[in-house]
Amino acid sequence: MKILKISYINFRNLKDKNINLSPGINLFVGKNGQGKTSIAEAMYFAATGKSFRTSKYSEIIKYNRLKSGCYIEYQDNLSDKSLSIKFNLEKKIYIYNKKNISYEDYYGKLNVVSFIPEDIELIVGSPSVRRRFFNSEISQSNENYFYNIRQYNKLLKLRNKYLKSRNLKDDMYHIYEQEFIKYGSLIIQKRVEYVKNISILLNLNYRKLFDDKKELNLNYSCFLGDIKKLELHEIQKKFKESIIKNYNREMKYGYSFVGPQKDDFVFFLNEKEAKSFSSQGEKKSIVFSLKLAELDMILKEKRENPVFIIDDLSSYFDKIRKDNIINFLVRRNIQVMITSTEKFKINSKNFNVCEGDVCYEDN
Repeated sequence: MKILKISYINFRNLKDKNINLSPGINLFVGKNGQGKTSIAEAMYFAATGKSFRTSKYSEIIKYNRLKSGCYIEYQDNLSDKSLSIKFNLEKKIYIYNKKNISYEDYYGKLNVVSFIPEDIELIVGSPSVRRRFFNSEISQSNENYFYNIRQYNKLLKLRNKYLKSRNLKDDMYHIYEQEFIKYGSLIIQKRVEYVKNISILLNLNYRKLFDDKKELNLNYSCFLGDIKKLELHEIQKKFKESIIKNYNREMKYGYSFVGPQKDDFVFFLNEKEAKSFSSQGEKKSIVFSLKLAELDMILKEKRENPVFIIDDLSSYFDKIRKDNIINFLVRRNIQVMITSTEKFKINSKNFNVCEGDVCYEDN
């Protein structure tokens, strides 16, 4: 997949612009506070309908404006296509090839992987940060998982409502609970498969780019315990047993103590938990290796490369790691968007970013 062009209007501090992009490496250079991250955000936002900086749309719309929008022309293995989002404080409109569609149909049309400094939270942050991340990434290339997550979240809210009212004798509650177990088990099964596959790629990338003497592993910590070798019907059975076991506890507190919303994803470097024992440089390298593994997973699922967006590369890594990354990206046949405070000696389409304006710059 390649983004051919991006346009935006009233997006943060950026001046309204149409930008034609290279199918290879695109480098956006400027001092801090000039709008580089906003450009990366606009691309990610137009592709996914989400911001990697905020969940509040009011923060994205330029000050003193009432509405905003992003438009992308892109190319996949089949043809040229377009995506756009128009939004104000009241509503969002998602458009694919000039036709209004739902967000559920919008998400996953154009696959992108982003790497931003705040991604360090994937190591040091709470389990909820990691769950959101993996849910989003699996959903991007797997429509069934995206559907299952949406259904499960609806059922979780309903179940919590029943638990809070202590009204578990209602016939509808038992119907909802069966669906709760069904969709929760499907989510768990897919997570097991995904972690098994991405963990191999994660370790290969880390050893190739950063340290070939260390082993990096990702473990899926499920609320049901060790379920790696279980079939779907066995996961469902164990899920039901967990509900029975936690009955009194859930009735006492009025919400669900069971379900994949309780799970975590844990990184281990040389068999030690990275969150507690890895250095800051190692943590950054783990996250970048994870993002590269995502690229490979999407390629495997969709049979085409996603777009890679990297924000603030120049200040995030030391020189050795940075050079390794740049050399690696040059060899890969993917479209890359990089924001940086410094130029790199690579074959790229260069843009200068100053006071929210973006200008093409000859090499």
